[in-house]
Amino acid sequence: MNQQSGWDGHARFMNALEDGGFVLLGGPLGEEERFLLIVRADSADEIRGTLADDPWSDDRLVIGSIDPWTLRLGRLP
Repeated sequence: MNQQSGWDGHARFMNALEDGGFVLLGGPLGEEERFLLIVRADSADEIRGTLADDPWSDDRLVIGSIDPWTLRLGRLP
């Protein structure tokens, strides 16, 4: 992933979202063709709006689905 063009800007953006408490967990799935983000947000529109500012939003970032999640075991940071 970090060999792709625009990686540095994307990484800075995602790190800032984590630092700000929006992204709680994230990482590639399987063979790194898909990526899972666990975020803290009030709505799907907030998620879409926030991720629209990602430098990769025009060509690499595709939101496959946004699903609410009820955490029943463990704790998030």
